[in-house]
Amino acid sequence: MSLVLDGLAVGHRRGRRARPVLDGLSAHAGRGELTVLIGPNGSGKSTLLRTLAGLLPPLRGAALLDGADLLGLAPAQRARQVGVVLTDRPDGGLLTGRDVVALGRHPHTGASGVLRAEDHACIEEAIDAVGAGALAGRRLQELSDGERQRLLVARALAQRPSLLLLDEPSAFLDVSARVALLGLLRRLSREQDLCVLLSTHDLELALRLADRAWLLDGDGGFVADAPDVLAAGGAIGRAFDTEELAFDPGAGVFTLRET
Repeated sequence: MSLVLDGLAVGHRRGRRARPVLDGLSAHAGRGELTVLIGPNGSGKSTLLRTLAGLLPPLRGAALLDGADLLGLAPAQRARQVGVVLTDRPDGGLLTGRDVVALGRHPHTGASGVLRAEDHACIEEAIDAVGAGALAGRRLQELSDGERQRLLVARALAQRPSLLLLDEPSAFLDVSARVALLGLLRRLSREQDLCVLLSTHDLELALRLADRAWLLDGDGGFVADAPDVLAAGGAIGRAFDTEELAFDPGAGVFTLRET
């Protein structure tokens, strides 16, 4: 089972007027796989993710999650099936790491908000899954960006979602933390049979770790395939090459053009 886009258009509405950013999107992202959403700045990555997360209304078309209408889910249903990690850097106040992860269980607690034994078990499992046991008792404001991101991923996992959406999760991390986070998400997709879709500017790393890539070219174009297929076919180069840099599909890296 998977996430399927069928003729999806995303963008913005003002009154009755719609301004599409992307149109006619058709692709799939499978369970047990890491799918990366890549493209130049301003190509529509965040708009697409926010639409799938229910934060923006779709303009037309469909998105199906395990065969059900993702875009038509009621907010309470969506909160149980879709975990979301955005680029924002939360303050957290006096919340501990465990408190943050516990927020992921509230879609399942009902109006009372009372955590039951099974909720506490899900919280501890999510903390263990991301290797954040040593962070659980510390306040969020005391943690590094990489440590916070681990806990935010754990919060999303505590929801027990089918789909995990992440918008630039490594934006504020150093190189080693970026590698660790993307490796973690790849492992979790397999261990928990999750459909993981994330946007990233870490192009070379993403192409090495991802099972599938959705590529936006910055001009409204969209293509989805295995990373090596996109690289070999020239789609990566056409989207990202500049006068100074060129993507080498054989090595999977950008190289300086000779002058």
